[in-house]
Amino acid sequence: MTTPPPDADEQVTIADLMTPDSDDDAFVATNGPSRALRITGLVIAIVMVVGMVATGGYVAWALNTPLPAATLEWQTPTVETPLAAQISLPSFGSSALSVSGADIYLGEGASGIWQTSGQQDPQVMASISKIITALVVLEKYPLADASDPGPTITFSKADHDLYDQYYVRGATIAAMPTGTRMSLHDALATMLIPSASNYAEAISRWAFGSISGFRAAARDWLAAHGLAGTTVVEPTGLDSANVSTPTDLVAIAKLAAANPTIAAIVGTPSLTIPGPGSLQNTNALLGVDGITGMKTGNLGYGTFAFLFTARIDVDILHLEVTGAIQGGATRESVNADVLRMLDSIRRGFHDVPVGLAGDHIGTVTAPWGGTTEVVISRDVEIFTWSDTPIAVEVAMDDPTEFATGDVVGHITWTAGPHSESADLIVTESIDPPTDWWRLTHPTELVAG
Repeated sequence: MTTPPPDADEQVTIADLMTPDSDDDAFVATNGPSRALRITGLVIAIVMVVGMVATGGYVAWALNTPLPAATLEWQTPTVETPLAAQISLPSFGSSALSVSGADIYLGEGASGIWQTSGQQDPQVMASISKIITALVVLEKYPLADASDPGPTITFSKADHDLYDQYYVRGATIAAMPTGTRMSLHDALATMLIPSASNYAEAISRWAFGSISGFRAAARDWLAAHGLAGTTVVEPTGLDSANVSTPTDLVAIAKLAAANPTIAAIVGTPSLTIPGPGSLQNTNALLGVDGITGMKTGNLGYGTFAFLFTARIDVDILHLEVTGAIQGGATRESVNADVLRMLDSIRRGFHDVPVGLAGDHIGTVTAPWGGTTEVVISRDVEIFTWSDTPIAVEVAMDDPTEFATGDVVGHITWTAGPHSESADLIVTESIDPPTDWWRLTHPTELVAG
């Protein structure tokens, strides 16, 4: 049996389909319907294949491309400026105050003369004169350190007689038997701790030969240190012509505090020395509220004076306070003024609350939906002085994932030289976008 040849249409190849016959009319008449359908189907198939390839690439891109940043909206909080510190200066008499170790808070001039009150003209300084006497003597006979006894002084009959002379004047005195031998260090201690005036004169005569010799040396010393407001005519301070100003006295106190011998002596509450015996410091505030020295004085009501040094520790600061009061009514009133003054300085430094955990700062809105609140992560206080303005700065990140407690930024408070920071966190989670959202939001993905 003979198999009939295959139908012509069944032998057409793809190449044939893509190549038209030379006789277009014949092609259309004879082969048109079936060949056209085949061409159309092939094109559709090719498009489908290309589309499938392209669609697969888009899906991979859409599902894996980084997400756009969320929208963060926030408002920088403000902090109310704290109340200004009120330094409690004496209402009676005159004063001057210097504070070292806090210029960055108090101002560049604080370690010079920071505060004053009352008239600043020369006034009676009474036994504070003995601090100058010690400084003038030690300039001629310097001691190596606080433990150096220095040269030995032998007190004469004339020195012994000073005891009676100052006794009848109502001055503070200490025993000085004829022939007593004592180190310069111990003689100065007897002059400064109980404020023995007979020792002040005896030491001055020993060092300079006479009171006039001491007077000349004191004048030269004052001039060399630029203390134009101070006059010293004798070493004890019993003469009302011994005068100074509060600001000069502050400068004198700093010179004395820098001398290890004087600083150690005026910081000694009590001492027993062979000869004068037991000595009690006239400075009743020594050791109270950080007071480390220095010297009291008075010539009666309205002339009470106090030259003092104190150390105040606040936070990480160590302040050295030097002050002078002149013209006080009584010793009790002057002491009370000093304690109030130091307390007001301490209270001027304070921790100011600036933020509480949970304080609202802003919100986060994700492009795919969902919001969460941005809050401060912890309670924050900042250490500052008085009414120093407090600046606030917020820096936000660009996160794309949000779980409860995630950090999305930081907030910083600055007051003077001090800064404190805290994390900004979200309060709730935001679910990541679905695959469908990714596939249907190419514009947002491209923008991100």
